[in-house]
Amino acid sequence: MTLLRRPQPAANGRYQHITPENARWKFVGFEAYDLKPGQTLELVGTDNELCLVLLSGKADISAGEARFTSVGDRMDVFEDKAPHAVYVTNGVDVSVTATTAVELAVCAAPGHGNHATRWIKPSDMSPETRGAGTNTRHVCNILPQDEPADSLLVVEVKTPGGNWSSYPPHKHDADNIPHESYLEETYYHRLNPAQGFVFQRVFTDDLSIDETMSASDKDVVMVPRGYHPVGAPHGYDSYYLNVMAGPKRTWIFKNHPDHEWMLK
Repeated sequence: MTLLRRPQPAANGRYQHITPENARWKFVGFEAYDLKPGQTLELVGTDNELCLVLLSGKADISAGEARFTSVGDRMDVFEDKAPHAVYVTNGVDVSVTATTAVELAVCAAPGHGNHATRWIKPSDMSPETRGAGTNTRHVCNILPQDEPADSLLVVEVKTPGGNWSSYPPHKHDADNIPHESYLEETYYHRLNPAQGFVFQRVFTDDLSIDETMSASDKDVVMVPRGYHPVGAPHGYDSYYLNVMAGPKRTWIFKNHPDHEWMLK
């Protein structure tokens, strides 16, 4: 089974639809939608908690008794702004009404009702720059492990053209805390200009998984296990949204031993 998912547009604006069942794993779900101004998206509550990320555009969002008006102010993922997001506890129906054109990510993982629905504003998120030289990338922690949620971890990363990201190669596929945690992961890719591409390799130590993909705009790469570096060609800036979840909500990764030397 290929780990690369191309967009498949549906009538309600959805073009990515990844579930534990069709990904053949246990925890992470991911959907992406393009909504037209005035369009309303209804999501029925399930056992999953959600993180709705307004990748671009503005919307009014209701989730159970909670009402949030004019969520979002970034009109393109490559703007120098953090997104807006809404955390939704499990079992709650959601309604999203686009007031402009909206690019919406719906991140899902098992929820246990421990945390209230809330609006996550840019001021609640933590930015950081990782790496140096051609390994520099810019990170926005949307829903990191030190913010309330039952399972979900959500982060976005912008990588300048010609640079590498998720590099040196690292993995998080062993439930071996405190040395490493088990987390499934999706990479939702955007490119600027949009006709570009990135390369992403997913590989395990024993090479039972060893897949190198050319990911285009709005593609998703699934990482069930293994290392997963991303390279952005010259002239094309990379954006990706990561969703991670596993049996324990902590991100502890292991670098590939052959490539860890460059961090010393």
